[in-house]
Amino acid sequence: MPAPDELYPPAQYGWGWILVAIGILLLLGAAAWLLWFLTRPKHSVTLHGAPAFTPPTADVLAQLRTEYLAEVQHVEDSYRSGNMRPKQANLELSRIVRQFVNDYSGLEAPVLALDDLVARGVDPALIDAIRRHYYPSIFQRGPAIDPIYGAEAARKVVTTWH
Repeated sequence: MPAPDELYPPAQYGWGWILVAIGILLLLGAAAWLLWFLTRPKHSVTLHGAPAFTPPTADVLAQLRTEYLAEVQHVEDSYRSGNMRPKQANLELSRIVRQFVNDYSGLEAPVLALDDLVARGVDPALIDAIRRHYYPSIFQRGPAIDPIYGAEAARKVVTTWH
């Protein structure tokens, strides 16, 4: 037995504790890598040099115009026959026009607010139709604007969109 005034050697840890510490460090490293891997920006699938949006051909554009003009006419006919309320007709016309712009040009008009469309400098016919016919009918209290005028504005957008 050592004398009371002698120093004792430091306590030694077993190899198991060192292995646990190394394992924890490896787990933290793997978690950091996984976090980086799952949150990094995704690479584009488009080929280098190819545009992200390929404009449709003239035949496709003519077909699009024909289809959307028919949809506008259907909404107008439903309103005239009393199957659709003015507010509902204007809401549907707004959806049709915005979807046409999306299909025709790739601009995500269905999810953009009026201010966003103005900031992007879209065709004034679209801005005018939304501002004068669709927004007041959809968002303001009181009677809705006559959808017949909204249908005319929608036809103008569909036929004049570049």
